[in-house]
Amino acid sequence: MRMQKPEDKFEYERRLWLGGLKRVAGVDEAGRGPLAGPVVAAAVILPSAWMENGLPPELTGLNDSKQLTPSRRETFFNALLAHPEIEHGIAIVEAELIDELNIAVATARAMAIAISRLRPPPEHVLVDGLHVASLKWPQTAIIKGDARSYSIAAASVLAKVTRDRLMMDYHKQWPQYGFDQHKGYGTARHLSALAEHGPCPIHRRSFAPIKPGRQQELF
Repeated sequence: MRMQKPEDKFEYERRLWLGGLKRVAGVDEAGRGPLAGPVVAAAVILPSAWMENGLPPELTGLNDSKQLTPSRRETFFNALLAHPEIEHGIAIVEAELIDELNIAVATARAMAIAISRLRPPPEHVLVDGLHVASLKWPQTAIIKGDARSYSIAAASVLAKVTRDRLMMDYHKQWPQYGFDQHKGYGTARHLSALAEHGPCPIHRRSFAPIKPGRQQELF
């Protein structure tokens, strides 16, 4: 039986690094779909030397944040922020601005702000998912990139943990919604709480079933 070759999660970075670009950033977001809370984006530059040496021991197993347990995400989050050779930028766009712009534009804005916090700027960005036309940096869009690129995986962890921590803080202000459990996603418990209490300040008024004209379906 032929053994399947392990996926090279530095494949996209390596092509760019070998082409002479050293500042390659992975970009990802967390929170496009929830009914409440912000969308968070992160951008991460990993050292180009790692294409030869691989990940350091403390990052072994780094992967798409959705495929990691909460405790593993926290461990990787702390390791990424503590590593002296890793650069990162994180940006938060709150619900009010999401309603003003729409979620697609708000997500792109969060990504742009996160990337702009890398100094000097990256020479190329690897984006999870589809091409983001509004980004001014050269880019490569990678479907399921958070599971195929270490740089995007790192960004996914930073974005996810940052957002989860924010939602835990919001839970302290509005415990009746259960943000500590569902992080703002439209679970049955969340919809039940909305039906009972109505939306709070961090709910996205432009999202169904909260937006005007759809509330009757919920309430």
